[in-house]
Amino acid sequence: MRTLVARLDNVGDVLLAGPCVRAVAAHSDEVVLLAGPRGRAGAELLPGVDEVIEWCAPWIDPEPPELTQESVEALAKQLRDLRLDAALVLTSFHQSPLPLALVLRMAGVPWIGAISEDYPGSLLDLRHRVEGDPPESERALSLATAAGFTLSDGDDGRLALRGPLPDTTGLTGEPGYVVVHPAASVPARQPTAERSRAIVRALAEAGHRVLVTGAPAERRLTAEVAGDVALDLGGVTGLPELAAVLAGARVVVAPNTGPAHLAAAVGTPVVSLFAPVVPSARWAPYGVPTVVLGDQQAPCRNTRARRCPVEGHPCLAIDPADVVRSVHELSGGVS
Repeated sequence: MRTLVARLDNVGDVLLAGPCVRAVAAHSDEVVLLAGPRGRAGAELLPGVDEVIEWCAPWIDPEPPELTQESVEALAKQLRDLRLDAALVLTSFHQSPLPLALVLRMAGVPWIGAISEDYPGSLLDLRHRVEGDPPESERALSLATAAGFTLSDGDDGRLALRGPLPDTTGLTGEPGYVVVHPAASVPARQPTAERSRAIVRALAEAGHRVLVTGAPAERRLTAEVAGDVALDLGGVTGLPELAAVLAGARVVVAPNTGPAHLAAAVGTPVVSLFAPVVPSARWAPYGVPTVVLGDQQAPCRNTRARRCPVEGHPCLAIDPADVVRSVHELSGGVS
C-alpha cells in the first residue's frame, strides 16, 4: 500500500505531523510526504517517510504564487505517476483541505481523508471532525486513527527525527549550553531584538553558556542578540545541524517557531516566548517539559496577525529574570 500524507506549510507544522506520519507508515508499504517549499527540510527528517515531493500551494503559502493550469496539471501528473492507494490531507483549523483533495481526485487517488468542517461532496472518503482545542500533533494523529492507521506498539506519539544527526560539537563545544533562537517566520510572534538581547545577557550573567541560532537571513539579528556574551551561530547550520545543536542544549528559549518544535523533536525542554496570536494549547512545543511565557490574554489573542496589531508588542514584553528562572526550573537548577 502506498499512502500520501500532505502538509503544505512550514517546518514546524511538518514536524508536528510526525506522529501521524509514523502511524501511516506502520500500516503502509511506502509513505510519500507532499510538502511545501517552507516545510520540505522538516519532511526529510521525519521517520517513516520514504519519499518527499514538493509543491507550493497558492491557498496555503503566505507569499502565494499564481495558480496556473500548468502547475496544477503538473502536480496531478506527478501524483498520478505515484499510483497512490490513499491520501491524508493535513491542515490547520483555518485551512481547507478541499483544493488539494480536488487535485488528488484529478490524479485518480481512490481514497482521501481529511479534517473538514466544509461539505466535501465527493472529494473526501473520510470527513473527520475534531472537537475542542487539542495540540496540533494530536489533532493530526486523530485523523490517522480515524482512517485506520495506528501507531506501532511502543511508539509514545511524541515528536521524533530520523537519525543519526550530524556531530556539531566542533561548532558548539560540549553539550550543556542554553540555546536562544530569537527569530520567527511571522513577525508578530518574535520578540524585539532588544528584548532577546536582554534575555541572552541575563542568562550569561546567571552563569549559562549561551548559543544564539538563526537562519542565514537572520544573521544581523543573531549578531545583535548574541553581542559579546554568547556564541553566534546565525546562518551556519542547516536543519539537521540545527537539530543536533538543539539536542545538545539543556534548554532552548524560542518564540512560536519551527526550531521550538525541532527542539521538542530531539527531546530538549523549551522556554516558549509565546505570542497569543494563535492558541498555545494548539501550538506550544509538544511532548517535552515546557514553560510558556508571554501574556496569553493580550489584545492580539487569537487574531492570527502576522504583524503585531498593538503598539509596543506588549504580549512579548517578558522580564528576562522570568526566562532565567524558567531555564533554571527546566534544567534542574544546573547552570
